[in-house]
Amino acid sequence: MTAKIITIERHILEQQRHFPEATGEFTYLLYDIALAAKIISREVSKAGLLEILGLTGEENVQGEQVMKLDVFANETMIRMNDHTGRLCAMASEENPDIIPIPERFPCGKYVLIFDPLDGSSNIDMNVSVGTIFSVHRKVSDGRRGALEDFLQPGYKQAAAGYIIYGSSTMMVYTSGQGVHGFTLDPSVGEFLLSHPNIQIPPRGKYYSTNEGNYHYWSEGVRRYVDYLKASDEASGRPYSGRYIGTLVADFHRNLLAGGIFMYPADTKDPQKPHGKLRLLYEAAPLAFIVEQAGGRASDGRQDIMNIQPESLHQRVPLFIGSRKDVDEAGQFIREFG
Repeated sequence: MTAKIITIERHILEQQRHFPEATGEFTYLLYDIALAAKIISREVSKAGLLEILGLTGEENVQGEQVMKLDVFANETMIRMNDHTGRLCAMASEENPDIIPIPERFPCGKYVLIFDPLDGSSNIDMNVSVGTIFSVHRKVSDGRRGALEDFLQPGYKQAAAGYIIYGSSTMMVYTSGQGVHGFTLDPSVGEFLLSHPNIQIPPRGKYYSTNEGNYHYWSEGVRRYVDYLKASDEASGRPYSGRYIGTLVADFHRNLLAGGIFMYPADTKDPQKPHGKLRLLYEAAPLAFIVEQAGGRASDGRQDIMNIQPESLHQRVPLFIGSRKDVDEAGQFIREFG
């Protein structure tokens, strides 16, 4: 029997039918993001040929060197979404402040938050990179977007997703109706449904973390990693260590196969007391996805989805993946610190 071919556009429209009051604005916003992903994917696949690898010589708001492809991805996301009338403002991991919609364009009722090219330091090594996005409904009173529209806890997200640019390009998203994955068929230029209703196993077999930072972690985190590496056939240990260094790629593998990704706080570096990853651009969107898939995301003590953001570029520790694994990590942190 031949499987049905379902494009991402058709899938989003079918999801919209569950909401009779929907105007289509949200649906087309998701399709705009998918179109931007196709453009970025095209450039990522031929980056070396276009000589756009390497650094621009500038630093972003995080103090990190900006890659040329970072700039392209950031500008593409902005250009594809600033004139549609679906957004009232945007925020990018690459920009220090919110990105207003130009006065000449109409404003909509959503805000878009994105990390345009996660893992960009891996581009020169031909390692998978990705884009992460989050959508919130406008809550401010003014016609244009305001900071309060972005500083909303994760459980208020209308949608979240990521695109991974690897051996194939995949887009995975949720709008609160499960998690669905689409693979880009370059021959027809469409994202086709390849992974419907993704469910993460309740317990995994992989742990993903940069163990070079082991001595900078708290005692509870160190003990938990030691526990994962200790042999215990009855409980399925030892776990296998798998760390790519691109959050999207590590998360994607664990979402499909089960496991836990960890980026703990740094107890020795006063510049990183709250971890490295950004709450709005990375942790909250992936938390929404993993919870919709049956998993969990925590900062070690509370659910990521419940954290009230205090600033646009706030950082948090992140423990994300299979529910039982994340719960277990939390137990070690509560007991040992």
